[in-house]
Amino acid sequence: MIKIICLGKIKEKYLIELINDYQKRISKYHKIEIIELKDEDSIEKEEISIKKHLKDKAYIITLEIEGNIITSVEFASLLDKTFIISNNITFIIGSSLGLPENIKKISNYKLSFSKMTFPHGLFRGVLLEQLYRAFKINNNETYHK
Repeated sequence: MIKIICLGKIKEKYLIELINDYQKRISKYHKIEIIELKDEDSIEKEEISIKKHLKDKAYIITLEIEGNIITSVEFASLLDKTFIISNNITFIIGSSLGLPENIKKISNYKLSFSKMTFPHGLFRGVLLEQLYRAFKINNNETYHK
């Protein structure tokens, strides 16, 4: 199971369509769930909200600017190796307040797609595209390069 925990509701129709498209594509390879949490007025409240959706045995990957920057092939390998040790991978995307420090501390892997900041809805789409690409790579299937 892949779980993506993210804060903030997507309002833009084109982003919702992008997210739904990649979620459907990924579901052919693996079960995926997106948990969209409400933006809170404090990072402490967001931490409580995030923790309610974490499972003890999940491998947690936090999306952080300070995280590791890897290629798509390395990301595919990371997923492949992680599924050997855990059936559940949880990705956490913070809000505009960032990620709570206590969530960062329990992360098994800190991942960054760039040193840049992205709108949350767009980034969610980028993460889903990279997950789809990783499954295509790991299954030796062609996909646009």
